[in-house]
Amino acid sequence: MILLPQLGASASAIASDERVAASPHRRNGQFVNPRGVVMEMSAAKGMSALKEMLTSEGRRPKQPLPTAFGDGETGPLQIPEEFAVTWFGHSAVMLEIDGLRLLIDPMLSASTSPFPFIGKRFALRESIDIDRIPDPDAVLISHDHYDHLDYESIRRLAPRTGHFCAPLGVGAHLREWDVPDEQITEVDWWDETTVSVPPADEATPSPLRIIAAPARHFSGRGLRDRNATLWTSWIIIGRTSRIFFSGDSGYGPHFREIGERFGPFDFTMMECGQYNESWHAIHSMPEESVQAHRDLRGAVMMPIHWGAFTLAPHHWTDPVERALAAASQQGVRIALPRTGERFIPSRSIPTDAWWDVTTR
Repeated sequence: MILLPQLGASASAIASDERVAASPHRRNGQFVNPRGVVMEMSAAKGMSALKEMLTSEGRRPKQPLPTAFGDGETGPLQIPEEFAVTWFGHSAVMLEIDGLRLLIDPMLSASTSPFPFIGKRFALRESIDIDRIPDPDAVLISHDHYDHLDYESIRRLAPRTGHFCAPLGVGAHLREWDVPDEQITEVDWWDETTVSVPPADEATPSPLRIIAAPARHFSGRGLRDRNATLWTSWIIIGRTSRIFFSGDSGYGPHFREIGERFGPFDFTMMECGQYNESWHAIHSMPEESVQAHRDLRGAVMMPIHWGAFTLAPHHWTDPVERALAAASQQGVRIALPRTGERFIPSRSIPTDAWWDVTTR
C-alpha cells in the first residue's frame, strides 16, 4: 500500500526501464550532468543555508500578489509568427503556438511538498483554478522535483491532456498516477518528438518539434531515488517561432551549444530564482540567467522559477530585480507578467514592476 502516492514510482521501478538503463548519460545507476558537474555541499554549509532560510527577512510577500487572470491579451492568434504565453507563477507556463496548447511544469497546487504545511505558495489575490485552464494538447515536464512535477496537478489535468512529454524515468511517476502509457513519451537529451493537432490530415498544420536538451541539475522525490530520473530543458520549434524553456539549470557551456545548434530563439523562459552559493552548480544566479539567454541568442526573456514559493534564503524579489538590472545593462528585452497574465510577445510585452506594491 502506498501511503504517500505523491512520492511517485520507486527507484527500482524506474531503473527497470530498459531505456533508462541504456542511457549514455547514466553512470553507476544514476544520471549525471554534462561534463560531470555535481553539487557538493558539506553538512556545515547545508546547516548554514537552512539557518539562513529560517531567519532571513523578506522571504515572502507582505500582501497577496496581484493576478491578471483574463486581464491580458484575450484575442486569438492572427498570424503565423504569433504565440501566446501565460505564466502561473514559478515555472508553470501555458504556451499557445501553431494551434496547440503546451502546459509546461504545471505545479498549480498550494505547496511544493507531499505535506501541505511545507512549501506553501505565496498568497494571491485570486487563486489559480485548474478547471479554468484550457485543456492542454500536451504537458511538458522538465524533471521530477515537487515544484515541477506535482501529483495533484497531474491527477486533475491527466483526463484533459492529449499527451505528456517527459525526460527518461519520469514516465514511471506518471504511470504510477494512472496516466496511460500510450499518452507518455519519454526522451533523452537531444531526442526529438512532435506534437500535432489530432486527427492528422492534410489540413492540419505541421506538428511542433519538441527537443530535449541538457541542463545542469539533479532529480529525486524521496530519500532513495537521487538522480534516478533525467532532467532536461526544452526546445520548441514551430512553423515560424523557436522557444526555449530552461527547466532548472546551473550556468554552463551547454547554453551556448544549444544556441548554436537550434538558435536564435524568439522567446526564452529562464530560471532565475531559488539560488544560493551552496548550490550554485545546479541553479543559475539571475545575472547568469541573462547571460544564458544571450548564449542562446534569445530575443525576449521571461524569468521563471520565482514569484510563487520560498525555496532559498534570498529576498523573494531579488531574482526579478537582479535579472532586470542585468538585462538593462546588457540590452536584453525582458517580459514580467503577473500570475495568470496572458500576453502575445509580438504585440506587447508586460514590463510593469508589479511586485513593488507588495513590498510596501
